[in-house]
Amino acid sequence: MNHTPLQLQIANAPCSWGVLEFEEQSAAGYDYSRVLDEMRAAGYDGTELGDWGFMPTDPKQLQDALAARSLSLLGAFVPVRLADPDAYDAGEAAALRTAALLKETGFPRAFIVLADDIAANPERTAAAGRVTDDLRLPDEARMIFAVNAEGIARAVRDATGLRTVFHHHCASYVETPEEIADLMKRTDPDLLGLCLDTGHLTYAGGDPVAAATEFGSRIWHLHLKDCSPAIADRARTSGWNYHDAVRHGVFCELGQGSVRFPAVLDALDRAGFSGWAVVEQDVLPSLGTPAASAARNRNFIRSLGF
Repeated sequence: MNHTPLQLQIANAPCSWGVLEFEEQSAAGYDYSRVLDEMRAAGYDGTELGDWGFMPTDPKQLQDALAARSLSLLGAFVPVRLADPDAYDAGEAAALRTAALLKETGFPRAFIVLADDIAANPERTAAAGRVTDDLRLPDEARMIFAVNAEGIARAVRDATGLRTVFHHHCASYVETPEEIADLMKRTDPDLLGLCLDTGHLTYAGGDPVAAATEFGSRIWHLHLKDCSPAIADRARTSGWNYHDAVRHGVFCELGQGSVRFPAVLDALDRAGFSGWAVVEQDVLPSLGTPAASAARNRNFIRSLGF
């Protein structure tokens, strides 16, 4: 039987320009037009939406902005306090509003990238990268989390036909390999896929190669991020919280950390993955301009053959 080589389309996201609502950063001077121009110039073919309101929320205006740069829209990050039953209605409404925009803009294959609300819990934010058993959600709360995640995915599918992936993330209630596996076991594989983030999983103590093998066809979306082992060690020994670790550069540029990208891509190839790989690079003064950093990351991916 002939094997089709891994097919990847390479995208970036506004967070690589500092557009990230939950971080202690700002994106001064970067409106959406400049971000999209620089993204296209660096060689990317698509983008995620970014925070609601950063890009146009009028479908025609957004479609025109993307078409002018030959960019696809492939997903949108939607954070929800999934362990809190009182947050469900607002979370579902945000996901439905976002999914409708993606569809009406002309991208019915885009994903809702659902996540726990990042850095919302002070204890988990303080312990990012070194979560201990006592900080994990109890079983009842895990079930609420899973039911709410699946409920949002179902509502999005029923209303728009779009699919939903879950993004595990440091400084949230689904960070560690065990927490990811638990959520996947509790949710319908036809409703909720996984967005594998190579950097966040590495900082959480996991192995993206093993995760690509374990979850296989459950992985519908990919975020490419690297992790500096030296900064991760310093963060753990010094007791840095999530924001401190990010500011010190725990998520370095691609190829500068410990993520074994060729092995990750080989494992995804064996699992039959095809689709978008999205670069998410934290903005650090030491990296120069976001445009220059985006170009270096794109060149690294080219060196892998994509």
